[in-house]
Amino acid sequence: MKIRTWPLMLSLFKEHRFLCGILCWSFLALPLAAQMGGMGMGRRGMGGGNFASTAQQGASYGMASMMRAQGYQNLQNSEAAENLQTAQSQQIDNRKKWTDTYFDMRKTNRKARADEAPSRISHEDAIRLAKSVAPPRLSSTQLDPTTGHIQYPLVLQDSIFTPYRSELDSLFAGRASSGSGLQIRQFQAIRTTLTKFKEVLKEHVKDYPSSEYGKARVFLNSLSNEANFPSG
Repeated sequence: MKIRTWPLMLSLFKEHRFLCGILCWSFLALPLAAQMGGMGMGRRGMGGGNFASTAQQGASYGMASMMRAQGYQNLQNSEAAENLQTAQSQQIDNRKKWTDTYFDMRKTNRKARADEAPSRISHEDAIRLAKSVAPPRLSSTQLDPTTGHIQYPLVLQDSIFTPYRSELDSLFAGRASSGSGLQIRQFQAIRTTLTKFKEVLKEHVKDYPSSEYGKARVFLNSLSNEANFPSG
């Protein structure tokens, strides 16, 4: 082995330690190659394999192997970096699509709820609506504005309703004598009595013809509505 090959080997060892095994194998194979050449095997004996016959040739083989390994590693690193970049780009696109879809769905949902929501009405419209659904006011024969006398329908004249009729007669008589609107306690007393009146009537709904029951219920609703107005 010639001395001038050692500086090259040391330089290769320092720069590419992971390939030192390849270089060592190249030098260790030289005596074996020489012996096999002496046996008449030649450079392609034992199946035609390539063997180095000199130290310089072994170093060249080692360098070539090193360069191939380094090139393959660079290729692998390049492909890995490209795959990572592609994956990151795809992830960003997926997140953007998810975000756009989320806000589009929220916008669609808000619009659908706004379309289905009832339209707002003005204060004047609310007053007109309340008047349109309010029960009809009682005539003077049904509720005397001067005395407060109440003329009950036939069904409400049943004896089971006597306590409620007596209470209402007294309250509306006091309303008529005052000549003005009810006080809050009187108003609450009328509403409480009428609520109980309706509950008892409902419990006996099967005892009366449906048409008469309907008239009685409308009358109580109208009597409750009259408490909102002053007498006279």
